[in-house]
Amino acid sequence: MSVIASTSGTATAGTTASGTGTDGGRTPHHTISEVAALTGLSAHTLRWYERIGLMPHVDRSHTGQRRFTPRDLDWLAFVGKLRLTGMPVADMVRYAELVRAGDHTREERRELLEATRRDVLARVTELQDTLAVLDVKIAHYGTACGGTPS
Repeated sequence: MSVIASTSGTATAGTTASGTGTDGGRTPHHTISEVAALTGLSAHTLRWYERIGLMPHVDRSHTGQRRFTPRDLDWLAFVGKLRLTGMPVADMVRYAELVRAGDHTREERRELLEATRRDVLARVTELQDTLAVLDVKIAHYGTACGGTPS
C-alpha cells in the first residue's frame, strides 16, 4: 500500500514494521531502508532531509537506528508534493520550521503555500501554451505527410 499525500496524521503505510514505539507497540516503525523502498527516496536523501531540518525529529532505537512512524511517512509524501511544485528547498525547510513552531504560524504557512500555488498555476499556463504550439505542429506534420489533421 502506498503512503498518502496528506498531513492529517492518517497514514496508509504497510504494517510490516521493524520495531515498536513508546506507545506499547501500537505504532509501526520503519527503518530507513524500508522508508527508502516505500518512498523512492534514497537513504542518503532521507538523512539529508533530516540534517537540513526538512524532516521533523526522527525517533531512534536504543542502537541509534532511525525509526520512521506513519506520521513521518505522511510528511515525506507531502514534501514530495512540494518538490513536484518546484518549491525551493529553502522554502520547504522554512515551511517545516513554521510547522514545528506551532499554530501561531498558520498564516505564514498559508501565505507560503499560496505563493507556491501561484507559481504552479503560472507554470500550468505556460505548459498549456506550449501544448497548444505542439498540437499545431503535430497537426501540420499530419497534413504534410498525407494524413488528416488531428
